[in-house]
Amino acid sequence: MTDLEQQVFSEVRAIIANEEQVIGRRAILVPLKKAIIADGDIRNVIDIVSADPALAAHLLWRCNCAMAPNVQPNRSLKDALVRLGQVNIYRYAFTFYLKERLDELPQPYRKLVQAYWRLTETIATETVDSLHQMQGVSIDADEVQTLALFSVFGQIIALTAFAYLNAEHEQCFPLSIIKNLIDTQQKSLTLGAFDALGLDDELQHEFMIAHNLRQTRDANSSGLVLRRILAQRELLLNPL
Repeated sequence: MTDLEQQVFSEVRAIIANEEQVIGRRAILVPLKKAIIADGDIRNVIDIVSADPALAAHLLWRCNCAMAPNVQPNRSLKDALVRLGQVNIYRYAFTFYLKERLDELPQPYRKLVQAYWRLTETIATETVDSLHQMQGVSIDADEVQTLALFSVFGQIIALTAFAYLNAEHEQCFPLSIIKNLIDTQQKSLTLGAFDALGLDDELQHEFMIAHNLRQTRDANSSGLVLRRILAQRELLLNPL
């Protein structure tokens, strides 16, 4: 790593650690996380989510996307949130506000990040479809979908942080630097982002299984379902 790459790497990691800058919409995420940590009444979570109609509609849509084709979709937000469980609610909310933040980035970063996001959505769809075709497993479809939405999390977060870094400097760093860092430091950037942004331990555990960074004998691991899709697309951090 060159001195310039090391400088950019350090500054990108510092920006990633600033959850408010990277994600935004703290008025919803902070109380939502507190309500989940408190493990209190689901009604508190419903009230927090309902404060943002766009988020509420998104969660209802996500919940129905994960359901098997022959299952009657949820029609009420309350039914959807009760079914999801608090951890999946937070993961969906996190990705919703992350995507909202990505749409605000300047070009060319917005175009690049949105390409990663389209890839993420495709992976999520393929992974849920793969789960529905499996027999003899007891895996929650929303856990699979929320995990899949973090498939290329490191690339998205690193590129987002780089966009903010260049916005802060009078002289922009060339895009080739972050491209090289994503290619060579993807694992470090990704795991650092998981730790810095306060995502749940189970999500990181299954992410590592999905990317073949950790092994499991659990046949009901959502990470194993995602691993097959990532392997097919040659996206594993640790190739098979």
